Amino acid sequence: MDIGGAYGGGKAGGAFDPIAFVQRPTVILRAVCWLFAIIVFGCISSEGWREEANGKEYCIINRDGNACNYAVGIGVIAFLAAMGFIAGEYLIEQMSSVKTRKHYVLADLGFSAFWSFLFFIGFCYLTNQWGKADDPPNGEGVNNVQASIVFSFFSIFTWAGCAYFAFLRFKAGVDPSFSSTYESDPSAAQQYAAYPASNENDQFQEAPFSGQQQQQQQQQQRADYSQPTY
Repeated sequence: MDIGGAYGGGKAGGAFDPIAFVQRPTVILRAVCWLFAIIVFGCISSEGWREEANGKEYCIINRDGNACNYAVGIGVIAFLAAMGFIAGEYLIEQMSSVKTRKHYVLADLGFSAFWSFLFFIGFCYLTNQWGKADDPPNGEGVNNVQASIVFSFFSIFTWAGCAYFAFLRFKAGVDPSFSSTYESDPSAAQQYAAYPASNENDQFQEAPFSGQQQQQQQQQQRADYSQPTY
């Protein structure tokens, strides 16, 4: 991964290259997170619920509604977050404030690490409840539940990878070349430097025009004495 500029982003206002953008490891990994999230909540939403004779729905994962709701909940939020962070990959190049970039990278690091942990909890929870569940009638929904569990497991590593990339960005910080010209050019800082201190021998130095003024005064006095008196 190319880390440069400020927190992994180049200078603001640069040309946007869509091909280079989609080839970034962070963008590819976000797209994988987005796809896995669709599978996790889509499989449970479509085949995870059954309707009893009295019209009441139940979750086929050991009749534990919390298990189905948990899988759908973390999947939907992961789906929205992945799209948001893909957009953030584009917007970070437009952020001229280093502080704003730092806050974005910290938010990325914290959310990705937390969601990796939630998918780990979800995988353990769903696996435990599915192991206790009775086989659904005619095996309907079995493949969907298994797919949701498997991709919950995969999502642990994809979101952990996103957190790792965010950590690399935070660790890289600000590249010196990203600083402004005034900060990086030593000569610019000297434009407003104080005058150099004078030597002690120069403190009684004669004023620049004092000698010329004395010559003019002497010439004027000679002219006055040369005039005849009556």
